Amino acid sequence: MNLMCPARILLLPADGQDPEVGERVVQVYAGPFEASAGSRLAEHLGVRLTVVPELTQHPDAELQAIADLHRGEAVVVLGLDLGLKLPAVVEHTGDGWTRIASDNELTLAAYEQAPDKFRDTIPKDPNHALIDLLAAGIPAGGRVLELGSGTGRDAIELERRGFAVRRTDATRAFVEMMRADGYAADDLNALTDEYGGPYDAVYASAVFLHFTRPELTAVLRKAARCAPVLAFATREGKGEEWSSRHLDLPRHFVLWPEGPLRDLLTATGWTVEQLERTESKIGTWFQVLARRG
Repeated sequence: MNLMCPARILLLPADGQDPEVGERVVQVYAGPFEASAGSRLAEHLGVRLTVVPELTQHPDAELQAIADLHRGEAVVVLGLDLGLKLPAVVEHTGDGWTRIASDNELTLAAYEQAPDKFRDTIPKDPNHALIDLLAAGIPAGGRVLELGSGTGRDAIELERRGFAVRRTDATRAFVEMMRADGYAADDLNALTDEYGGPYDAVYASAVFLHFTRPELTAVLRKAARCAPVLAFATREGKGEEWSSRHLDLPRHFVLWPEGPLRDLLTATGWTVEQLERTESKIGTWFQVLARRG
């Protein structure tokens, strides 16, 4: 245990379905009402659960005690939000609680700062390869939830082909951009928000590559609960990277080999119907059509 480093406390909602934890956790803590969910999560992670009766009555004091006990380590605490939208990661350094931005949040911040530059530097054409796969997978007129609509480029083509598209993005600047162009668009964070529905398909071009492996696991499960068909594009490769291309601001990317990507889709309730590769200046892309079950 490192006494110089603060503890990382992962605050998770107790009613979350199959929460995914992306780092090594040494223990799970929960209040009495969250004990059952805590027990399931602790068993899943292979760590010990500690039920803290005073956690809801005196959250600051109990979290401080947990932080002092686990300096240099990561723990999960269920059911407390400290006024934050969950899930969240916080650290206590002795001067108070600090929320730690995730890689995805830092990426969203980059988009917020330079939406017009992004629109000016990305290819002008929509992702015809992925749209073709979707068009072969659901009837014309189907209702499509687009995650990460960005500039709205693909949604225009989807609607031209007869689909009813719900445009969404976690970047407020992109939502405002689409609305300024005359389209309805919703604020929706694929990691933290519910998707609504039902839809005929979920569509996500160049979005999943910003999610860590645990985050993508949760997103795929949420998508399976709201639509029977999934069409997405993500990059082929190994490992993770930060890049400033297009924006001159850092964004986080997660690359996937084909085998592990197929395995994850199967584990989250999807059957791959088609997987094609397309080439770009920055590498190879997977264009994937999957069906639930």
